[in-house]
Amino acid sequence: MNPAVLIASVYVFALAAFLGYQVISRVPPLLHTPLMSATNAISGISLIGSLVLAGAAHYPLGAHILGFVAVTTATINVVGGFGITDRMLKMFGKRKTDAKLAAKEVSR
Repeated sequence: MNPAVLIASVYVFALAAFLGYQVISRVPPLLHTPLMSATNAISGISLIGSLVLAGAAHYPLGAHILGFVAVTTATINVVGGFGITDRMLKMFGKRKTDAKLAAKEVSR
């Protein structure tokens, strides 16, 4: 790889990491759940891309191994993200058990 291309790639990666950290750290808690859902959608897109790479016939073995690793990590990311999002949404919902317990105590 050309050293100029490598330096430019590292520069873009570092800038994207810094900018991503700055943007995410300034998200208010109220917007965290919708942002997490959007991130899950992006992870789903990367999962589809990694499935294509892992299943392609004309790539070398190393690409298939990386594709398998990408499928595994993207799947874990999507499932975990939806689990966390569901858990966060449950925190904002009404608690049915508390209402049922209050109704039982009133009837006694």
